[in-house]
Amino acid sequence: MTRTPAEAFPPLGLRIEAGPLVLRSVTDDVLPLLVDAALSGVHDPAVMPFLVPWTEVPAARLPADFTRFHWGTRATWTPEHWQLELAVEWDGEVVGCQGFVTRDYLVTRTGETGSWLARRVHGRGIGTAMRQAICAFVFDHLGGARITSGSFADNPASAAVSRKVGYVPNGTTRLARGGAPVEHQNWMLTPERLVRGEPITVTGADAFRSFIGLS
Repeated sequence: MTRTPAEAFPPLGLRIEAGPLVLRSVTDDVLPLLVDAALSGVHDPAVMPFLVPWTEVPAARLPADFTRFHWGTRATWTPEHWQLELAVEWDGEVVGCQGFVTRDYLVTRTGETGSWLARRVHGRGIGTAMRQAICAFVFDHLGGARITSGSFADNPASAAVSRKVGYVPNGTTRLARGGAPVEHQNWMLTPERLVRGEPITVTGADAFRSFIGLS
């Protein structure tokens, strides 16, 4: 029997819609659009908002590194440790990526959000909308109990999104970034605190639930 890629690997068939926002699976045809969005610029070059400075690699190398990363999330996916990466589409344009990573989800029902967005579309509320959508999906369709996130002290925009969505401060961690110690603010969200945005419509939820071991 011939199967589609999404039938063989259900994360590829997941789609979350919320008004002008779509979170869609990172299929191979979407990868070049994400690469273009990343190459257009993600943040102020004077500030590094990520622990892994992936945006600083030479432009000629970024497409291959970026593609290997997304292929790697598929290749290493297991029920015990998986990372869901969804392309962010706003008004029909791919402008970033929203992720959710977890270990032992069937036991803990927890995971962490992470994302990036092309700098040219910052300030439009897209960062808030994409976080609201992924959190609503985890709580409503996957039975999530807690979602965490984090931001560095020099990234107030990320912290502002966390607050808008309903996350509360959950302590700090001292991390090494670029060879120097930095303070990392931890955030935590529970279902009752989620500040919801546009209602979500999900395609492929049942297949995804079965794939990760939820009945």
